[in-house]
Amino acid sequence: MHIKEEQVERHVLAVLVDNEAGILARIAGMFTARGYNIESLTVADISADHAISRITIATNGPPHVIEQIIAQLDRLVPVHSVRDLTEAGPHVQRELALVKVAGKGENRIEAMRLADVYRARVVDATTESFVFEITGAPDKIQTFVGLMREVGLVEVGRTGVVAIGRGPESA
Repeated sequence: MHIKEEQVERHVLAVLVDNEAGILARIAGMFTARGYNIESLTVADISADHAISRITIATNGPPHVIEQIIAQLDRLVPVHSVRDLTEAGPHVQRELALVKVAGKGENRIEAMRLADVYRARVVDATTESFVFEITGAPDKIQTFVGLMREVGLVEVGRTGVVAIGRGPESA
């Protein structure tokens, strides 16, 4: 018996929804009920009259699962549109993280050197710790956090991915 392994892909979805109570719970519930994973989720009000919100969801799965996720999201009543930014073409993804590092001596110097290389800003400092703010692609953030583990990582807070398609068209 030969089991075929499917290629798992990461996709970023932009979902425009009515800005109403319970929509986020309905979307999260849809993912949970079907066993899909949400890697990252961000929500923001995007209209002048506060009627529409944009939900950016990073998820992963084989192509047929991504298609199912999009179809299920499209069926939810307050959803206006679902766009797979990964499939739509070039897009920009960014994330923000606050990274707390404690250390003295060489570890402190190394943390500052790495922060400079990764263009992280110091937003808080004491004689024993730093809080860095770093923005960039998720893999850049993950690499920075991994390096900080070696010099005294204490805590990390991440916003989740926000993404937008390149060019003049909207999601």
